[in-house]
Amino acid sequence: MRQVVLDTETTGLEHREGHRVIEIGCVELVDRKLTGRHYHQYINPNRDIEQEAIGIHGITNEFLVDKPLFSHIADDFLAFVKGAELVIHNAPFDMGFLNNELALHDKKLGRLEQYCGVLDTLALARKKHPGQRNTLDALCSRYGVDNSQRDLHGALLDSEILADVYLLITGGQTNLLLADSDNNQQGEAVAELRPVQADRAPLKVITASAEELALHEQRLDEVEKKSESGCLWRS
Repeated sequence: MRQVVLDTETTGLEHREGHRVIEIGCVELVDRKLTGRHYHQYINPNRDIEQEAIGIHGITNEFLVDKPLFSHIADDFLAFVKGAELVIHNAPFDMGFLNNELALHDKKLGRLEQYCGVLDTLALARKKHPGQRNTLDALCSRYGVDNSQRDLHGALLDSEILADVYLLITGGQTNLLLADSDNNQQGEAVAELRPVQADRAPLKVITASAEELALHEQRLDEVEKKSESGCLWRS
């Protein structure tokens, strides 16, 4: 199973008001392991960035002056994500912006959903943790994911962090070792390749306290008394 964890940064909050994508960051998962392949690109939006947005991601108009237009990177981007399931936090936001960019570039390309599946981790988190804060930072805190480098939003860093959170929130493989990084047959269209943050701190392991262990044993005693077949956890 191939998945691409994706994030974008933009000039503002609403593409219907003419705002544009200025950064795309993606990391690849195959069978729930990071492969080391990623796609990262800054984009010249041909318009000014709102000051509030600069305060969030720190990307300035001056920085983007010499960056390519979306039309110049569209083919490479589509080549990287095609056939994958996109994993996005608050997917309607990013998908709306990316579909707008595709339409501005070439309406014949259609929508991104024609090339990829989409999984929204915000919807997933809200279902698993109803009534709680489910921002990426809140999920990092809840699942013990290190986001100490996230002073400002950045598409590539956020996609790396979201990959960690996604693997934990879906309750399975949490071994984030790179898969076979030599197998790079699909890498020709990627803007650049490098291993994804190999020096990231290990995931936090929280052990039960003596009080919690005692309460656990007390609960098993109650189960033992009420169950005719005894307590399965002690068998």
